[in-house]
Amino acid sequence: MLANALHDILQRLDNAARNASRPQVRLLAVSKTRPATAVAELAQALRLVQPGCVAAFGENYVQEALAKQASLGGLALEWHLIGHLQSNKARDAAAAFDWIQTVDRVKLVAALATHRPAGRVPLNVLIQVNIDDETSKHGCAPGDIDALAAAIASEPSLRLRGLMAIPAPHPDVELRRVAFRAMKTLFDGLATRYPQVDTLSMGMSDDIELAIKEGATMVRVGTALFGPRQ
Repeated sequence: MLANALHDILQRLDNAARNASRPQVRLLAVSKTRPATAVAELAQALRLVQPGCVAAFGENYVQEALAKQASLGGLALEWHLIGHLQSNKARDAAAAFDWIQTVDRVKLVAALATHRPAGRVPLNVLIQVNIDDETSKHGCAPGDIDALAAAIASEPSLRLRGLMAIPAPHPDVELRRVAFRAMKTLFDGLATRYPQVDTLSMGMSDDIELAIKEGATMVRVGTALFGPRQ
């Protein structure tokens, strides 16, 4: 049951944060490919254990997220885009999401700022960093962070919140630790220049504890909550 899986994950987050002597870490439920009914069930389970908490869900594809939002219109949920965003989807993404975690080029910043609907609160933005320099992954180089941050911070309709990364899934834990620590160093540097920066999104189902120990403030969990994808 989703309620049992949620209980286990929340316990893992709580234990990891306590062991690292750090504040509680936010959970982002990765709902890509999952039905809207599962999203609703998990949101209800979270409300029961954390009254007043707004459940946050991560989607990879704009169109899939739009379909789920249409069927879950009565629920107050927080939506994060965690997949690569093409510029031609920026209009829909700027209107549909509360957070975009995968901004990796200045062109995308301008598109999101232009299309964020007037009257909405600023769109929360994370800069995606390709911390292991993998050719198969999106994300900017560490040296490009400052230019992107400056572009985001200059847009009133956007709010720079921090960094996101998907480190290489090395079987060697120490290699993963190196990537997490490098992200934390980049995050701390960014936060000194932009006081509003408060989010470091890294870590998934199988390395939650390591990510939190090394500085994650948000972890993205799919399989451990919803089970293996069909």
